[in-house]
Amino acid sequence: MAEPYVFRGSHYRDYDALNAWLARRQPEEVLEPDLPIIDPHHHLWDAKGRRYLLDELLADISGGHKIVKTMFMECEAFYRASGPQEMRQVGEVEFVRGVAAMSASGKYGPTQVCAAMVGNVDLKIGARVRATLEAEIEAGGGILRGVRNCLAWDMHEENAPYVSTKVPPKMLLDPTFREGVAQLAPLGLSFDVWMFFHQVPELTDMARALPNTKMIINHCGGPICVGPYAGHREEYLAVWAKHMQELAKCPNVHVKLGGLGMLWFGYGFQLGELPPTSEECAKAWRPTIETCIKLFGVKRTMFESNFPPDKQSCSYRTMWNAFKRITAGYSADEKAALYGGTASEVYGLK
Repeated sequence: MAEPYVFRGSHYRDYDALNAWLARRQPEEVLEPDLPIIDPHHHLWDAKGRRYLLDELLADISGGHKIVKTMFMECEAFYRASGPQEMRQVGEVEFVRGVAAMSASGKYGPTQVCAAMVGNVDLKIGARVRATLEAEIEAGGGILRGVRNCLAWDMHEENAPYVSTKVPPKMLLDPTFREGVAQLAPLGLSFDVWMFFHQVPELTDMARALPNTKMIINHCGGPICVGPYAGHREEYLAVWAKHMQELAKCPNVHVKLGGLGMLWFGYGFQLGELPPTSEECAKAWRPTIETCIKLFGVKRTMFESNFPPDKQSCSYRTMWNAFKRITAGYSADEKAALYGGTASEVYGLK
């Protein structure tokens, strides 16, 4: 038997090998196949060894779950190659609008792929960012819902491979950055952020300072468990939960439930000879997901796939089965919120 496929270093990898590893386990029966799902967080990109465009996404979402709509999340894909630096991100919006148009043709199945999107702008430039925002709104033709900045920062050098974007510490406390974020609400845009658990108090501070700005913290608030955090999950989850409890007091903040398949959460599923079952994923992820739901409620939480990064741990079908196992005892109304209603309300997808 071939050696198990082991991911090393960065979470960007050879997808052919990854697909071969996932194929080692027989696909599970889909749980609750009639439950409508809006996937509010996935990526599309094209780089050596990690091409993930419409065909690849459709192959994943066609596994039996009822995915009615998806939302594209910025990932520095297809920026313009020339022109003013501050305007190059507009290229990503133009690209996603094209994918949305392809999907809207009906030639690629019933799922409304890229029904909306969250783009990227450099909020560090302060109020000057408004010109870029207006250009992205125009380029989007109605699909742009917000902006995300990846601000994941960690003090430990050994965690450098897991830091998605090299940013200075305490960015959310910077007055000029906040001046940039303040441009969003007047334009009807929200603010998504990817950060680690020890940075959450900074978001709490900013959410209180900008109460009219709708904010969405990605990936359960980033309870990283690699490097010096490895082996101390319960200890650091307690710190994370305390920070999230304080953040939950800000009514303008919502939480995306997912991302836990990425390497920096330290569950190690990628090291197995076989990919995990949905039962194994649900058991590992339940404490984090249930804490978020308890603190924020179903009206402020939403499940996300975060594909393809989370594909490093399990298949799309297995992931949604795991989520459904975690919510097996929830009411129909609660499930409707978690699997689509909250995303629809937060991002205007009705």
